[in-house]
Amino acid sequence: MNDHFEKVQGYLLDLNFNILNENEEDGIFWVEKEDAGIHNLVVGCMDPILIMEQFLFEIKNESLEIFKSLLTKNRDIIHGAFVLDETGKKVIFRDTLQLENLDLNELEGSINSLSLLLSEYSEELIKFSKN
Repeated sequence: MNDHFEKVQGYLLDLNFNILNENEEDGIFWVEKEDAGIHNLVVGCMDPILIMEQFLFEIKNESLEIFKSLLTKNRDIIHGAFVLDETGKKVIFRDTLQLENLDLNELEGSINSLSLLLSEYSEELIKFSKN
């Protein structure tokens, strides 16, 4: 088993994540943590970095208001940021960490940042997903 994959798997279990699926060959986990509002978080071990992506919503009608609000909120996010996928329609939370020196506290901090973002910004995200 890949050392980074095994280490990340252990951390996810230590943090009480439910591992929905995993692909060791590609170094990817799909996880959830209901009480943190996290569903289908994709965690990829792409040496030398760990990539976390959480799909949030799809933009139905492009709006300067939505883009400005997301970019402004990016400044407040402790770890990670809002990004768009290659279509420019899907809004994703994305964070990257170095695998080489990754520890449990660092991974937990990034995940807590996502959880905090989802709890404090959920009304706006829901509103944006309906526009």
